[in-house]
Amino acid sequence: MELAVYNTSGKETSKKVSLDAEVFGIEPNDHAIYLDVKQYLAAQRQGTHKSKERGEITGSTKKVKKQKGTGTARFGNIKNPLFKGGGRVFGPKPRDYGFKLNKKVKRLARKSALTYKAQESNITILDGLKFDTPKTKDFISVLNNLKINNDKTLVVLGNHDNNVYLSSRNVAKSTVTTAAELNTYDILNAKKIVIAEDALEVINNTLK
Repeated sequence: MELAVYNTSGKETSKKVSLDAEVFGIEPNDHAIYLDVKQYLAAQRQGTHKSKERGEITGSTKKVKKQKGTGTARFGNIKNPLFKGGGRVFGPKPRDYGFKLNKKVKRLARKSALTYKAQESNITILDGLKFDTPKTKDFISVLNNLKINNDKTLVVLGNHDNNVYLSSRNVAKSTVTTAAELNTYDILNAKKIVIAEDALEVINNTLK
């Protein structure tokens, strides 16, 4: 697939690039996408939830009543989970929700997600994106010129650019990342993908 390269003014340049079929033209694997997104979301969870069990709450350990002769069930101390204020049974404990996923599966998932975006014609190639100073107005102007200001957008740079990142930070529907940090969730979460020309080479070398 051949795409035109645009500048920050939203105009086509004389250059054209071909999307590598091994990255942007494979047979998408939905299960790989599912696993990669599931791992990404699981890694975002803090896992710091905690409730106190009967051995951890404050309370008397004195036996509530005698063992036999009351005609009702036997009870231990007031920290019994059956009593109000007692400990919780099988409550949540701190844990890590992350799980292992093979690199080849993650690579397949990213290629599948990029293929879907290419098939939908939702990929735009930009000849470069640099700002002298951080300015949100300049970043919004680029999105307006490319006519994607109303869409959820992912901008992929070849290398981290602090001015571009700071300029985009207050734009609600836009995310800026680098080709090395590109992940399946961000690709699918955006409607339009804007890839800098130097980032395209990094993506091809990483995923092929």
